[in-house]
Amino acid sequence: MNPYVPILAIGAIGFGFALFSVVAAAVSGPKRYNRAKSDAYECGIEPSPQAAGGGRFPVKYFLTAMLFIVFDIEIVFLYPWAVSFDKLGLFGLVEMMIFILTVFVAYAYVWRRGGLEWD
Repeated sequence: MNPYVPILAIGAIGFGFALFSVVAAAVSGPKRYNRAKSDAYECGIEPSPQAAGGGRFPVKYFLTAMLFIVFDIEIVFLYPWAVSFDKLGLFGLVEMMIFILTVFVAYAYVWRRGGLEWD
């Protein structure tokens, strides 16, 4: 038996379930459309016109995204390091300290720029 057959079977079952769910919702769901349901949802606030270029986002959004990515990458690298900590010895400890220092510099940068201020 080919080792990829179970993977393909699970993929086919997942695709079939997703397709069935979409079709079942479309068939069995209520069909009461009105003007309010057709409007864009803006959290109860009337939509405001956009600037010609789509408007400019504050830098705070990008700093928050950078912080999220940096700490996600840190977790991805910390897990294998923690698993093989005994085998790495002093070299692994020094390398991880340098890595954590680099991440802390990024954290301090975001903190100084006001990326952690939630107004």
